Amino acid sequence: MQTPLEVLQAYYKHNTFRPQQEEIISNVLLAKDTLALLPTGGGKSVCYQVPALVKPGVCLVISPLTALIKDQVNQLKNKNIKAVALIGSLTTEETSNLLDNCLYGDYKFLYIAPERLQQDWVLERIGKLNLNLIAIDEAHCISQWGQDFRPSYLKIKELKKHFANTPFIALTATATLRVKEEIKTLLALDNPTEFNASFERKNISYRITYTSQKVTYLLEVLKKTKEAVIIYVSTRKKTKELEILLNSNTINSTSYHGGMTLKEKDKNMDLWINNKVKVIVATNAFGMGIDKSNVGLVLHWDLPLNLENYYQESGRAGRDNQEATALVITNDYEIKLQQQRFLNTILLPEE
Repeated sequence: MQTPLEVLQAYYKHNTFRPQQEEIISNVLLAKDTLALLPTGGGKSVCYQVPALVKPGVCLVISPLTALIKDQVNQLKNKNIKAVALIGSLTTEETSNLLDNCLYGDYKFLYIAPERLQQDWVLERIGKLNLNLIAIDEAHCISQWGQDFRPSYLKIKELKKHFANTPFIALTATATLRVKEEIKTLLALDNPTEFNASFERKNISYRITYTSQKVTYLLEVLKKTKEAVIIYVSTRKKTKELEILLNSNTINSTSYHGGMTLKEKDKNMDLWINNKVKVIVATNAFGMGIDKSNVGLVLHWDLPLNLENYYQESGRAGRDNQEATALVITNDYEIKLQQQRFLNTILLPEE
């Protein structure tokens, strides 16, 4: 049996672990439930992939986004690690065949969206697998207080009935004290060991620019930026408008939002991931867990909804630990507009 460090060196080509990774992995290998809060780019996937590769059996990974699952599975396959994903509009027969592969085919990772657990027959079939670890990625999505709340996450604790001796690890880049307690409770974690890494990203420069000439300033910034860029906007309509604007100014760009077809998302994602375009203009449906190392600029065209979202989104810059920038372009008009939107959501007490 290989040690965690030997697995890291063999598959990930690193000689040392990042802060807290080794401690988290050791805790998992002791079969203890774990809650790990690591910054964006802090190497969360290594914390469940390495112990899963050390131990015999299959690791079940529950993840909220198809793009995130595809990215993780492709990375594992590139390392010659057998991984499978239950995503897309698979037929019952196709899903059953993939689960058979996990049972008989020496696969190490099974990735699913939480919605799959609402299919009782899928849950029953998973119950027959030799699971060495159950990993819940982007675990903050279980929070009833967050905008990304997914009711299907509540089904995850049903796995405890089938795998009482299999450790759970919940991972996220951000969670308030309240959200952390919700994660522990709603996942039914058994006295979990909690790890909280520093969320400081020393390689990211955070800037806010006030200007009434937003378009002019945007074009100037993008023409000076050599690395890949993410631009976050607040609406689906703006993704296309800004994409057209940038391409008409010789800045190769594409767009991404939740209303696109899977084919459109995959095409645009591949263009950006493979550096065929420099800029992707997106709503916050984009970026969770996407492992692209050379993002030199994350730019917010519209003000982010809150600080937690801003930390998550801006943290997608500089994953290669090189210097990077998080930039917000705004002005007094947009600040007042955002304030009014916020006030419009407040329910006044009845008189």
